[in-house]
Amino acid sequence: METCPARLNFADHLVRLNAGRASKAAYIDGERSLSYAELAQRIARFAGALRGLGIHREERVLLLMHDTTDWPVAFLGALQAGVVPVAVNTLLTVEDYAYMIENSRCQAAILSAPLLGTLQAALARTARHEVRHVVISRPEGPLAEGLLDFDALVEGAPALPAADTQADEIAFWLYSSGSTGQPKGVVHTHGNLWHTAELYGKPILGVREDDVVFSAAKLFFAYGLGNGLTFPLSVGATTILMKDRPTPDAVFERLTRYRPTVFCGVPTLFASMLASPHLPAREQVAMRICASAGEALPRELGERYTQHFGCPILDGIGSTEMLHIFLSNQPGGIRYGTTGKPVPGYEVELRDEAGAAVPPGTIGDLYIKGPSAALMYWNNRDKSRDIYRGAWLKSGDKYTCDADGYYTYAGRSDDMIKVSGQYVSPVEVESVLARHPSVLEAAVIGAPDADGLTKTVAYVVLRPGVVQDERTEPELKDFVKRNLAPFKYPRSICFLDELPKTATGKIQRFRLRQQCEVERA
Repeated sequence: METCPARLNFADHLVRLNAGRASKAAYIDGERSLSYAELAQRIARFAGALRGLGIHREERVLLLMHDTTDWPVAFLGALQAGVVPVAVNTLLTVEDYAYMIENSRCQAAILSAPLLGTLQAALARTARHEVRHVVISRPEGPLAEGLLDFDALVEGAPALPAADTQADEIAFWLYSSGSTGQPKGVVHTHGNLWHTAELYGKPILGVREDDVVFSAAKLFFAYGLGNGLTFPLSVGATTILMKDRPTPDAVFERLTRYRPTVFCGVPTLFASMLASPHLPAREQVAMRICASAGEALPRELGERYTQHFGCPILDGIGSTEMLHIFLSNQPGGIRYGTTGKPVPGYEVELRDEAGAAVPPGTIGDLYIKGPSAALMYWNNRDKSRDIYRGAWLKSGDKYTCDADGYYTYAGRSDDMIKVSGQYVSPVEVESVLARHPSVLEAAVIGAPDADGLTKTVAYVVLRPGVVQDERTEPELKDFVKRNLAPFKYPRSICFLDELPKTATGKIQRFRLRQQCEVERA
């Protein structure tokens, strides 16, 4: 593998890599497309536009944008100028945005037109913001005074040469999902993007120049940023973008219309796809490889997906802090039900609460060391010290490792359940429940019984058409008992229409715990 250059502007790096692909489509979003030449031109002009607005190197700009061709232009244009884009989730609350705007001290906000009202409410919520410019992508009509049109801004600006940045220089921020508390600004470098492409995108996912790539995970997620920008642009592939929510029908439309060869999703989506009556046949799609992250992929789900589409899923785990996947199943060595082995270039250790290595087969805290680790949490020294342990990063996940070196997810550190002195992995119980033909999704938590002893409680979403009756709960309990140690079966089962999740599709078990506390009160 090449060595990351000490001086690196990642936007300029991508433009130079693709100089010979001028007429090839870089992005298609259903409304517009951009060739590689057009992408390079718009990146340079957006960089010039930022400079013209008086935004300086290292200052922040907020990206609150749907996945259209304007997203990579804004993100890479900021990098080209040495300005720091802060890419945020488009599905958060006004309070979340108000916090992020104040926390990042962003000087401008670039956003999709439908999100203007939300941004204005967030700006009104904080008197300490520093936003001087609001730029609107794809407005549907004339803009109010003081608002800037993205296209007009780009087309009227001079091209700006790339800033001479270092690989270790701050390039962009992402905010953590906030599934366990207030979002944290995760600060990444230009070099971090380079390393994820060289360590995972090319050798593991195997993205090639002749691929068409489609990621259901959005660009504002670390996972989606790699899938939909870093990896395909690093090899000159074509990327399909979708501004809509990734419902099964919306995904099917892209899979059959554009016939992507690389598809990146999450387990919740894969399950919903397989449960849909509109599931396309194998011959209607062209997928050769898929990736999964965000939650552990149940063995049965991976096997059913591959059986239907003839396409393997590389289940892995990454994090906002590590930018992308560092532990993954790999072509030629897939074991569904596990998260695979460390991606070459990363080191992984399992440790106990005292920091000592745990024996094989024992649940331990997952620590990672690798070149794509973020620098810090912005203005949060205590949290930074807690997770960044020298060259190592404490992930907050618990895992086991078998004799063959395959890692199996055992849940988040704060989700583990101790029953009668023994750890129960909620993911393990959820995986068994998900294998039952009546179950679409399941989440398991620990809750105290009348004696204050912790017992497992399952929340289950049944498949469409399945009718719950008095036999459903005992049948599911017996199913778990037959497939796991008896002490692990859920003592009670609650049936829901849907599980509470973050915008990334991760189950929010802490909300289920809160619900249990309310019901007991």
